Amino acid sequence: MRIADDVKPEALSIHPGGHRRRCPRERPGARIWWTVIIVGLVGQLAWTVENMYLNVFLYEEITPEPAAIATMVALSAIAATLATIVVGAWSDRIGKRRVFVALGYLAWGLCTAGFGLLAPAEGAVAAPYVMAAMIGVIVLDCIMSIFGSGANDAAFSAWVTDATTPRMRGRVDGVLAVMPLIAMLVVFGALDGLTRAGEWRLFFAIVGAVTSVTGIVAWFLVRDVPRRAEAASGPSTLARMVRGFRPSTVRANPALYLSLVLWLVVGTSSQVFLPYVIIYLQRWLQIESYAIVLGASLIAASLISILGGRVMDRVGKRRMLLPATGLFALGLVVMFFARDMVTVIVAASLALGGMMLAVASISATVRDETPEGEAGMVQGLRMVTAIMVPMIVGPFIGAWVISGAGQTYVDLGVVKPVPGPEMFIAAAVVLVFVPVMALVRARVERGAR
Repeated sequence: MRIADDVKPEALSIHPGGHRRRCPRERPGARIWWTVIIVGLVGQLAWTVENMYLNVFLYEEITPEPAAIATMVALSAIAATLATIVVGAWSDRIGKRRVFVALGYLAWGLCTAGFGLLAPAEGAVAAPYVMAAMIGVIVLDCIMSIFGSGANDAAFSAWVTDATTPRMRGRVDGVLAVMPLIAMLVVFGALDGLTRAGEWRLFFAIVGAVTSVTGIVAWFLVRDVPRRAEAASGPSTLARMVRGFRPSTVRANPALYLSLVLWLVVGTSSQVFLPYVIIYLQRWLQIESYAIVLGASLIAASLISILGGRVMDRVGKRRMLLPATGLFALGLVVMFFARDMVTVIVAASLALGGMMLAVASISATVRDETPEGEAGMVQGLRMVTAIMVPMIVGPFIGAWVISGAGQTYVDLGVVKPVPGPEMFIAAAVVLVFVPVMALVRARVERGAR
């Protein structure tokens, strides 16, 4: 496998006795780290807006119905998945990632800024126009997801696989797993005040501008990794798009597909509560300083994920999965009982830290199991299992639990549904399938040896 020019290979050190000892790990070069940090972080800033604040925007400015949020999340996930499958196969075929990253981020930012045009000038949307406004937000969300997923989930993620080696992926994916948390922290700390003041147009404009500028930066920062001639030739883009869904490909790579199923379970669990968590903190717990709560828990969770990523390279990616999942489940259970700010911070730190560490474990494992020259194809499969299915199933589980619990609050004399703590228990129940699937994967791998 070819790797990026700035990967620092294992060095040979000569000891006084004359023997040579190989250093245990390869290290990413500075360019790889800068690309991972800048492109990865800004991509997650844009996804934070799409995954969390766009839900709040729809809830507060257009309609409070949980089903509307679930529908928007599901449709955008389908659009994102289709884009990733197409761009992943296309970038595999031509052997280039940079152009998709740069142009995709540029268009992604423009679409994000466009949400500001849908924000009502004063207050919420008038009743006769609710349906039209809701459709407009959902359609633009789907368009934005196409550009964002093509650039970030397909091209950038495939580039990370191209540019790294198995010995360094625990650390790299540990950092990437933290990016959503850091992005939330940046948005909460720097921009949350705009949303609370109803300045949605300025909010979307700032995030959109940063995303578009990053596309320009990526053109100069990202370097396509040279590949073998036989990897770049071969099947057409269409053939590469469907290859990953063929039974013969599944039979040839059973461990890869079982790892993707594990990702599906963890992703579904997270989507049961994440789309509603800001609304829960603000409306059910009535924590006015919820940005502080989220900021503190995100910092703690980030430390858990980064330190866990370093441990992961030493003890093994698969061994890290079950402890990380257990930490995730523990945090969710504590979150169900948490009522005061300190307990919520502790519970959220455990849950988010465990979630990110579990995702890092699975992500690094999937990269290791990716066939050479098909990183883009695998990113398409990842979008199906880690994004599309979880973002369809998870929010509707959450909406079903929220509606069944019947929690409400009164806003200006109007009774509105509100997410309650029951969604955290529902998310923890989904995680029961992780050890089951991990055991199946272990048995399949032992049988293949």
